[in-house]
Amino acid sequence: MSDIKKVVLAYSGGLDTSIILKWLQEEYGCEVVTFTADIGQGEEVEPARAKAEAMGVKSIYIDDLREEFARDYVYPMMRANAIYEGEYRLGTSIARPLIAKRLIEIANETGADAISHGATGKGNDQVRFELGAYALRPDIKIIAPWREWDLNSREKLMAYAAEHNISVEKKKDGKSQYSMDANLLHISYEGGILEDPWAEAEEDMWRWSVSPEQAPDAAQYVELEFKQGDIVAIDGEAMTPATVMAWLNKVGGAHGIGRDDIVENRYVGMKSRGCYETPAGTIMLRAHRAMESLTLDREVAHLKDELMPRYAKMIYNGYWWSPEREMMQRMIDESQAHVNGTVRIKLYKGNVTIAGRQSSDSLFDERIATFEDDEGAYNQADAEGFIKLNALRLRIGAKRNH
Repeated sequence: MSDIKKVVLAYSGGLDTSIILKWLQEEYGCEVVTFTADIGQGEEVEPARAKAEAMGVKSIYIDDLREEFARDYVYPMMRANAIYEGEYRLGTSIARPLIAKRLIEIANETGADAISHGATGKGNDQVRFELGAYALRPDIKIIAPWREWDLNSREKLMAYAAEHNISVEKKKDGKSQYSMDANLLHISYEGGILEDPWAEAEEDMWRWSVSPEQAPDAAQYVELEFKQGDIVAIDGEAMTPATVMAWLNKVGGAHGIGRDDIVENRYVGMKSRGCYETPAGTIMLRAHRAMESLTLDREVAHLKDELMPRYAKMIYNGYWWSPEREMMQRMIDESQAHVNGTVRIKLYKGNVTIAGRQSSDSLFDERIATFEDDEGAYNQADAEGFIKLNALRLRIGAKRNH
């Protein structure tokens, strides 16, 4: 412990990280630098400054990272159509490499020799934070209090807070039974009744979306303009990546879009049940695939689909900064050169329906695809030889077997 002179703490201002802040000061006797990130969680981050100052912190970083998060992390992931285990849109996973990067940057700026986080020893986030940190600064020391202290229950944490005069704010909405994590891409819910996979999530748990039953009876049409695989405008209005996501979250949530209830396999080995609201991500993924369907070569699209589960697993498990993810990202980005155009979507009671797509880079040839006379653009007689050649090995095998 005497080796640690200064540590950068990922600090939310909540109970757990406030206790960690005091614990670091007490147990390690070191200077603590706090870092609070605004990545679109929808809550004020500035109050964390006063809380840190009250606990004697001199160096306080509060950064607005919304645009960087959307532009450099979410958008690249969307180009890959990444989904983990067929359902999870990686909302928490994709935020961790950015936080790890900023922790290391601040450690370098302030001369800190360690970083600290509030992730527990049972979850994925400890892996994501630390793999990212080690990839960016191999000699960094990492302090994970949940793996060291004996404050392993809510009662012990509350007692520690009372002993050290750490203020505990009551949540006004009465939803404190859930552990929540929010950013521009999603909000997640774990704990409470959700620890029983049979229990249905309570309606008043959801914060960003109405239920499909309560969604408007009239559908809403939206046009999304793509440039090289990224949404750059909505209904003709140019928008930044973060603005696109904020807009789609609001409109999608109003139509009951983006709710998921998932049991997933954590990297550390256990199964975990969580609920997620991802309105923007649900819409973006659906629209992006529609744009690719018109503009990507068949084999390029199929290769992307084959590689996507591995890409998604890299992000889920914390390997954003790995050479294999960066290599795959270059290939994915190269595939998006012609993914340009406009997708028209219909939002209605929890559903995202594709209502149209158009592109100057389209590979769709109406002359060939038509059921009407194609004026010689496609010779249907050619199909006979194509089929026979592809059936050759099947016919040989059938003769042997019969």
